Amino acid sequence: MLAFPCNQFGNQEPGSNAEILEFARSTYDVNFPMFAKIEVNGGNEAPLYTLLKAAQPGNGTSSDINWNFEKFLVSPHGEVLARFPPQTTPEEVGRRLGDYVDL
Repeated sequence: MLAFPCNQFGNQEPGSNAEILEFARSTYDVNFPMFAKIEVNGGNEAPLYTLLKAAQPGNGTSSDINWNFEKFLVSPHGEVLARFPPQTTPEEVGRRLGDYVDL
């Protein structure tokens, strides 16, 4: 699990990178890597998200990320295998791994 905070959705991540990390750790016991805040849509979107959205455009009328906590499943070889909506929990993604890779 890797996290990329973004403040493009309802001003949910207005703090500094350090403040976001402290909040995630103290509130949700986050213990996976969190990267610096980025943009995931629009003219300043991070190249990583350009790649992710091109590989898994989603089910809507746009490939844009709709809300924080949207998830992508990426193989160890860099293949983007699936895209999950924000309400999908990391545990559910884990339970569904067998749908995408041989376990």
